[in-house]
Amino acid sequence: MADSRQQVGRGASQTANVGKAAIFDLDGTLLDSMGIWQEIDRRFFARRQIDMPADYASAVASMQTGAIARYTIERFGLREEPQALVDEWNDDAQLLYATAVQPKPHALQYLASLKASGAKLAVATSLPPRLRQAALEHAQMTACFDHVCSVDDAQSIGKEEPTIYLLAARQLRVEPADCTVFEDLLVAVRSAHRAGMKAWAMYDESSAQDWPTIEAEADGAIYDFAQAPATL
Repeated sequence: MADSRQQVGRGASQTANVGKAAIFDLDGTLLDSMGIWQEIDRRFFARRQIDMPADYASAVASMQTGAIARYTIERFGLREEPQALVDEWNDDAQLLYATAVQPKPHALQYLASLKASGAKLAVATSLPPRLRQAALEHAQMTACFDHVCSVDDAQSIGKEEPTIYLLAARQLRVEPADCTVFEDLLVAVRSAHRAGMKAWAMYDESSAQDWPTIEAEADGAIYDFAQAPATL
């Protein structure tokens, strides 16, 4: 594992120039948020005295919140409304994102170097507005981005579709071919490619089982933003 990490990062620099634009996912990419969602899921299932399946987190990782609620209700036979689940998760997440979430290693430095290079930066996230705003403020990233958009803004079912990346490119006024996407999910890497963009993968434990495939399909793969590309 150590050798792989060294090879990925070889020649990288924090003085970066990624061309015209970079588009970043939040959960699992810029933010080390796996522990937060583990705690939210733990609280949710504990309240209902349900054992959480081992595959639940990976099954819902690429979905937007409304889709996760519908999936959860159907899978576990819950007699609840989707919005009630969304509200419960948001209430738990609001506190944790505002007080506990941390950036991935060297994320802030890398964003600063991109900004200094003149690159345009956007967020493309599945998080709802109040959570992404709380997270960006707590992680001190708010001023880094020219635009922030979500799958809801793109009227998309999730990152299985390239719609959100194309929306971010339009907001930045940059052609898709001039955009580089940073993501942690296999479906997101594939969608970024379908949008005509480069895709760099950030390792996250939530997608560890897909990591060999992600490494094979992404344009580059990193464990730390100190390894992120100096040029693309």
